Amino acid sequence: MSAQHTTHAAHGHGGHDDHHDDGPHSTLSGYMTGFILSIILTAIPFWLVMAKVIADRNTAVLVLGAFAVVQIVVHMVYFLHMNGKIEGGWTMLSTIFTVVFVAIAIAGTLWVMFHMNANMMPDHPQVAPAGQQAPAAGGAHHSAP
Repeated sequence: MSAQHTTHAAHGHGGHDDHHDDGPHSTLSGYMTGFILSIILTAIPFWLVMAKVIADRNTAVLVLGAFAVVQIVVHMVYFLHMNGKIEGGWTMLSTIFTVVFVAIAIAGTLWVMFHMNANMMPDHPQVAPAGQQAPAAGGAHHSAP
């Protein structure tokens, strides 16, 4: 007999391998709670945009972004059944790592794209090469023979 079976036999399980883990337990009430929260978290931002409740664009983006983050958390908890107890916390740890990695990638991409215009397209006047005359602003010019 293996050590695992010996341990189970010692606890009065009668040799049955009934493992009671803290894995996800799906119930209709849990799914309905998540579904109703998802509908609410979709309807409110839709109403905010369609009724033009928030006039300032930056404020609207921040509010809608906050609703999106809450919606993601609702989906992770109610539909993906993620919490800190499943698989010893490794699922949550890998999710946190993924979120941090994606945030760094998005922030870096936005930073590069924002600064690329300023660094790649300077507003310097066109300087003619040495020994040549700069073209006239009016288009074609005629030189005397």
